[in-house]
Amino acid sequence: MPREFVFGGREAADIADAERSILDLDHESAALADTEALARLLLRAESVASSHIEGLEIGARRLLRADAARASGGEEMDVTAAEVLGNIDAMTYSLAAVDRERKITVALLLKVHRRLFSATRGQQAPGHVRTAQNWIGGSSYNPCSAKFVPPPPELVEHLMLDLCDFANDDSLSPVAQAAIAHAQFETIHPFTDGNGRVGRALIHMVLRRRGLTRRISLPVSLVLATRSDDYVEGLGATRYVGPPDSSKAMAGVNQWVGTFAAACSRAAQDASRFEKRIRRIQERWRDRIGRVRADAAVLRLIDVLPGAPIITAEAASKMIQRSLPAALNAIETLVHVRVLEALHADRKRKQVYEAREVINAFMALERQLTSPAGDTRIAGPNRAAPRRVSGRRP
Repeated sequence: MPREFVFGGREAADIADAERSILDLDHESAALADTEALARLLLRAESVASSHIEGLEIGARRLLRADAARASGGEEMDVTAAEVLGNIDAMTYSLAAVDRERKITVALLLKVHRRLFSATRGQQAPGHVRTAQNWIGGSSYNPCSAKFVPPPPELVEHLMLDLCDFANDDSLSPVAQAAIAHAQFETIHPFTDGNGRVGRALIHMVLRRRGLTRRISLPVSLVLATRSDDYVEGLGATRYVGPPDSSKAMAGVNQWVGTFAAACSRAAQDASRFEKRIRRIQERWRDRIGRVRADAAVLRLIDVLPGAPIITAEAASKMIQRSLPAALNAIETLVHVRVLEALHADRKRKQVYEAREVINAFMALERQLTSPAGDTRIAGPNRAAPRRVSGRRP
């Protein structure tokens, strides 16, 4: 029999506020000349934060350079960069699959898990549910002192099928559904590794399937990483042992859904400010180059740069679908007006260029979301934060 969920007045209001903020962000992004560029940057921010929760820390510039090197077949990347890029690949794949199929399945979640570890070695059974008991916290030898012991492996397959049935139902509001689906996934803990990252990808799959995020991905993990104590406590509150319709069970679910909804609202509001900042940066760039033809390659490059702020001429040519000479001319124009800066060539002697203003904006968004107050000058960061960028390039 399906479980019924009843939300308190505060939680219902938080859910409504979150959904309105997410929809506003998604609609605002349509004003950009290239919405995909913003979507790619926000997806990176979300993947970096989701990886950070699992102890994988990497700076924005280091990640973007590793991504550019990978795209151009350049130098090998370090293990952390490979794992975070694997997370980006898994998120990208999961959202594209939901867009195409409009359904979340166990098979899809297994494929997402496989993508997560496609660039790393040593992972046991990627793309397969666990066949042994696992646990969280305590000793690595036995679960006696564990903080939480997930269900035994023989129950995992059935529980995953039940979870997917829930994720494909439209009875609840999308935000509440995403929150509960994520909590249930983390409770099942179906993999030996990567549960947190796949579980947070599931959040975005639910929101995409329900139509809240048609264009962009909400950087909610940036907020959850900052409110890590509330995040862990909220997930734990949903694991009440007793009748699911009891007041304590309901209170636990309400606690987590309220925490999640507030995180969604905060992420949407800060991402909206980020979107406006990116738009202003692009407007300044267009002012710097002056009057050019409407179909000029340089204008198309300005459109796509937020999604690839570190780029080579070959990559630029592919992204703007113009010839290599046309892409090089566009790059030279942007270097001349100080939109792009030439960096050292990679090991394959391909010149690399950087749009520093976009990277600084990306780092500022990360820094902003490390503060409970949304401003590290008011309340210090709760976790490692990118350095503050002083001054502004002309």
